[in-house]
Amino acid sequence: MNSYLPSVKREFASLKNLGEKAIGQIDEKGLVWKYNEESNSIAVIVQHLRGNMRSRWTDFFTTDGEKEWRFRDTEFEDKEFTSQDIFNLWEEGWQVLFDALNSILEKDLESTVYIRNEPHSVIEAINRQLAHYASHIGQIIYIARMIKGKAWNSLSIPKGESNQFNQKKMGK
Repeated sequence: MNSYLPSVKREFASLKNLGEKAIGQIDEKGLVWKYNEESNSIAVIVQHLRGNMRSRWTDFFTTDGEKEWRFRDTEFEDKEFTSQDIFNLWEEGWQVLFDALNSILEKDLESTVYIRNEPHSVIEAINRQLAHYASHIGQIIYIARMIKGKAWNSLSIPKGESNQFNQKKMGK
């Protein structure tokens, strides 16, 4: 069990890094682009992630993860965003998350916290958020790839290069 917290912190950091690499390839116009009216832009997804992170991780042990001051529906409204606005929202959310994670001790992992009045062990609450954020980071990456097309810089192994990558990694 002593490896859970370092492992989950690495996973969150990896997600943050992937999101930043995808967002970093997109210009300001692309950050607010939507496939259709029912879709979310990268900017809206970032706005939602920030709202969720602030709500879930602020006063993590002492208040319900769904804060009274959060207005979730407004997180999905289109607004005027600059690249700097997006960066600021992104950083604010992740800072709240990492501050809370860094306050959690191994002995806290079986404690109970609440999200929308439902009890969760700390591990369950962390895993819930890890899965939630991974899905949204995946959306950001997918949207960014659609926008960039052939100009996309792969975040992992480029198409058609798996064999070369594996040979390099495995020393063959």
